[in-house]
Amino acid sequence: MLSIILPAKNEAPALAGLLPRLRAAQPDAEILVLDDGSTDGTRALCEQLGVACLSAPYPMGNGAAVKRGARAAKGRVLVFMDGDGQHDPADIERLVARLEQGYDMVVGARAWSGQAGVGRGLANGLYNRMASWMTGHKVLDLTSGFRAVRAEKFREFLHLLPNGFSYPTTSTMAFFRSAYPVAYVPIEVAQRIGRSHIRPLRDGVRFLLIIFKIATLYSPLKLFLPASVLFFVLGLINYLHTYLEAGRLTNMSALLWSAAVIVFLIGLISEQITNLTYKREG
Repeated sequence: MLSIILPAKNEAPALAGLLPRLRAAQPDAEILVLDDGSTDGTRALCEQLGVACLSAPYPMGNGAAVKRGARAAKGRVLVFMDGDGQHDPADIERLVARLEQGYDMVVGARAWSGQAGVGRGLANGLYNRMASWMTGHKVLDLTSGFRAVRAEKFREFLHLLPNGFSYPTTSTMAFFRSAYPVAYVPIEVAQRIGRSHIRPLRDGVRFLLIIFKIATLYSPLKLFLPASVLFFVLGLINYLHTYLEAGRLTNMSALLWSAAVIVFLIGLISEQITNLTYKREG
């Protein structure tokens, strides 16, 4: 059985057109709308169209809605879609077909034209490159919200998923870390209906933190070790300069070398914490 999960916050205009298309494309699928404290009649619309709607009493975040949907879904395969009308229901079949080839997660990868603005496109490109470097696998779209996954595998990582907008990043890196195969299928996305809930000023720092989350979810030493080496080299350069100029060791060199040791130890501890995070009892 297939379960389609749509987190939505005040997306009634988009859902009015999307839900009938979803039902036509996947008549046997379970469709769940996760209403994240909407005030625009989302629940009434779902009742009118005969679609299950799980409403939160107040907004908890996109990731929180995804987690509630994953817990409530009955299908062995979960398909996550945005509720803003960007994703084409016809692409679900393509994602599920790739899943049946032995993959545990299949992500709908957007082209540059599908990015929400130049700034978001550049940021997503940076995320993809860093994730590819960390995992050793080509990551085409780390932050896409359109994906199909095996339910039992996805539920293993619910405790790791944040309540905000970075659940795609977290789940993708968790699958790579656990050696669950991930594939990508190119998709086209439509212009979203309504306004985005992402605010650059409010969410800018949060998106910068995704960079560190990518590292800490996979292999922290890959991030901390180069930083440690950089501090050590800078300390060595400073020492050679001051030794040749004044014949002495300065406090700056000692400080840089101390920073190198501290950063390395932080990375080592983070690596152990990451290993414990993914350790499964039994």
